[in-house]
Amino acid sequence: MSDDALASVPVGPVPSSREGERLLDLIRVQARLRRPDGCPWDREQTHQTLARHLLEETHELLEAIDREDDDAIRDELGDLLLQVTFHAQIAADEGRWDVDDVAEGLVRKLIHRHPHVFADVEVADAGEVLVNWEQLKADESGGRAGVDEGIPASLPALARAAKVQRRAAGWGFEWRTRERVLDKVREELDEVEEALDDPDRAEEEIGDLLLTIVALARHVGLDAESALRRSTTKLAERADRTLALAEERGIDLREAGEDEALALYREARGSGRT
Repeated sequence: MSDDALASVPVGPVPSSREGERLLDLIRVQARLRRPDGCPWDREQTHQTLARHLLEETHELLEAIDREDDDAIRDELGDLLLQVTFHAQIAADEGRWDVDDVAEGLVRKLIHRHPHVFADVEVADAGEVLVNWEQLKADESGGRAGVDEGIPASLPALARAAKVQRRAAGWGFEWRTRERVLDKVREELDEVEEALDDPDRAEEEIGDLLLTIVALARHVGLDAESALRRSTTKLAERADRTLALAEERGIDLREAGEDEALALYREARGSGRT
């Protein structure tokens, strides 16, 4: 897309009273901090030294989102945005590229990958949007490569599974209906049960079951990684309430019978919000 075409895209007014003007102030502040007479710590930072902060800020934002804490989400988004402008300023100081190059590349990508908005392509739902996204992404890189090429192996396993599945779906490799996925979940669960006496086979079958669970989440428009993160937090809260209740009554859960422990758990669950 040419610069003229890019400028003429009918995106409409920015739904904000200040239309992003404070973002420019942030960029100016970041540049000032990196000047020779700025902050010694900011001047010393590199892409490598900032990497761990980017990961920390991302997890803090995820936690705020899970808590549905609106003020915290805003603050953590600011901390994450700081990482973006910081990395861009480092590159600008070295004469490689700047934050405008980052934004321009992103604008081009968004327009190209949303032909149902900026062109005449029609889509049925959000799931089809994601499938088209992967197809267009492959076209940008010169055609289809390996299904997991470029997807970091270090991603959380459920998140990586979802991304690989989305990409495969872009090339037609997926279960087409929710019912077929549910059938596969039941099939994999049966295979897990049959494999439990063989650790190596059980690991493989449990992995297959988790993959089908990720696929089921995708088919109903959910993110398996987020779902598991929330359920893990809920489990910890319920376990804490159960242990506190047992302690109040002088019960050692390690020695209690299964029925007694389950009754305490149900009572504790009923006393909380989750």
